[in-house]
Amino acid sequence: MADPTTCPCGSGQAFSECCQPFLEGSIAAPTAEALMRSRYSAFALAKVDYLLQTSAPEPHAIKERAQLEDSCNSTRWLALHILKSTENTVEFSAFYESDTDVQQLHECSTFERRDGRWIYVSGEFLPPLTFARNDPCWCRSGKKFKKCHGA
Repeated sequence: MADPTTCPCGSGQAFSECCQPFLEGSIAAPTAEALMRSRYSAFALAKVDYLLQTSAPEPHAIKERAQLEDSCNSTRWLALHILKSTENTVEFSAFYESDTDVQQLHECSTFERRDGRWIYVSGEFLPPLTFARNDPCWCRSGKKFKKCHGA
């Protein structure tokens, strides 16, 4: 995240006005998409408790917590793109760096509203998105893919 005041979720808003209130628990995410964005921010900022609190089913195993902590500590999240959002599903593509490789997670996530709060229920992995040479780069640099990460 180049600007520490900008939200990691890529909304373009200030973190304090976007995902931070959700991560701190001061308010609940009002939509499935808002929860998805806040969960991406939680991954980027290693907020494992939030990830566990916003996932079903509960309670979570100690092993799951350890796996999430390892994943958060070994992954640098680079960009989130929301491709499609309905009331209870969000299709997204997230780019991340693990070791030295840039990788992509393309998923359609399902959410449910329980006790007045949205929670992540499941996700279906989808094939990675492909980019043509002249498409805008996924990293939001403003460059064409071929001149940025497609080189």
